[in-house]
This record gives sequence, structure tokens and C-alpha cells, in this order.
Amino acid sequence: MKKLLEMQCRPLEGGKPMDGAEIASHLQQLRGWARADGAIEKTFHFANFHETMSFMNALAWICHTQDHHPAVTLTYDRCVVRFDTHSVGGISINDFICAAKADALLPPAV
Repeated sequence: MKKLLEMQCRPLEGGKPMDGAEIASHLQQLRGWARADGAIEKTFHFANFHETMSFMNALAWICHTQDHHPAVTLTYDRCVVRFDTHSVGGISINDFICAAKADALLPPAV
């Protein structure tokens, strides 16, 4: 299977959401993402507001280029990122592609 980070989002109108087994399989390829109420979600932690905003700005650009946008909750030292695909009514491959790209913005956790 092609690595998520190398993939590009594509239009999925009329498609179906992933089933539980597909979601579980794709979650194993990511660090710290979890299924949450029909979406995948991760909380990113930072030292200060500047780092949090820098991450958010980089994520916004990536999501813009992929035409796939998350729900985001941003505070001083954390950013909660939540992906789902409205056009399929659930979780799709596009959510995992963008999650992998979000993870790639930061060094791997030690």
C-alpha cells in the first residue's frame, strides 16, 4: 500500500465512509490519532502560543493544498485537530492522508 504521506486527497462525493476494520488498519499507521465520534482526532502539544500558531499556519496551508479541512480547537499550548469527510458522511482516506501530513510537520516523539 502506498504510504499515506505520499498520497494526495481526491474528491469523494458519492463515496462511502470507511468501515471499522479499515479505520483501525489506517490508525495503526499514525502516531497518536484516535477515532472519536465519527472522526479521527489528535491533540498536539507545544511550549507556547507562538509554536502553536506556527503549527496551525503550516497545517492550514497543507489542508488548503489538499482541499480537505479539519475542525480545529486552538489554545495557548495545544491544538486539537479533527478530520472527517462530510461528502461521505464519516471517515475516509482523505482524513488519514491529511493526518499523516500533519504529523510530518513535527519531529517524531522521543
